[in-house]
Amino acid sequence: MAFAEPPGWYVISLRPQGQHGALRRAAACHGARLVALSPWRIEPVDDAAAREALAAAAGASRVLFTSPAAVRAAARLQPLRRVRGQHWIAVGRGTAAALRKAGVDDVECPARMDSEGVLALPSLALPSLAVPSLAVPYLGVPEGVDVGLVTAPAGRGLLASTLEGRGARVLRADVYRRVPVALPARTLARLRSLDAPACLALTSEAALARVLTEVPADLAALLRSVPAVAASERLRQRALELGMQRVERAQGPLPAQLLAAMLQRFR
Repeated sequence: MAFAEPPGWYVISLRPQGQHGALRRAAACHGARLVALSPWRIEPVDDAAAREALAAAAGASRVLFTSPAAVRAAARLQPLRRVRGQHWIAVGRGTAAALRKAGVDDVECPARMDSEGVLALPSLALPSLAVPSLAVPYLGVPEGVDVGLVTAPAGRGLLASTLEGRGARVLRADVYRRVPVALPARTLARLRSLDAPACLALTSEAALARVLTEVPADLAALLRSVPAVAASERLRQRALELGMQRVERAQGPLPAQLLAAMLQRFR
């Protein structure tokens, strides 16, 4: 189905500094210009503690990467190699592609690219869901198994807490950090002078919360009033709790998925 495209419109991106390119290209394909409103930049961690934590996480029976940035930062610290019997897991297709580029030949990736999708993978499933009478062996997490979580501080808290609740021992390796940055005055001025409709792309609850806190009150009100598209249902609900007025759910976090939802719901 072809969507009628607005004659000129904007996509507001809250991605970290330097990571707007894919969304910018996708927006341009549909006649939209992108406004980059980055609340932070990505900074790899390179110290003895990070190297030790990554070595432990990469040796677990399940090794879970939460973003392409986590893969790139980890690859700077040590070669990434899967050994027989391990499950290497990516939260989404972009992360899986980054792992393959780094040399990992077999990566699990959920069709639903969010924390809930990852937690539904058979290799991370709840033991209580196993049916003993079935001949198919249970593939979920036995109590006490190690799961390496390669991520950033405060990232993907639902994953760690749920896995620990399932009896897994989570070996966390924070291999990069999000460093807050000041929102440029020229970007704030651009938001105030938009000459066409805008739609907000949401892929991070933390990014939205920080931006709404950091911008002046008039711009916080403006951002809450524009249509928004969230990468998951949990993020959609959280955006509404933060005061967003119109939020639709995309099929996933990929730029094409976000743009498709914008065109379908807010054309």
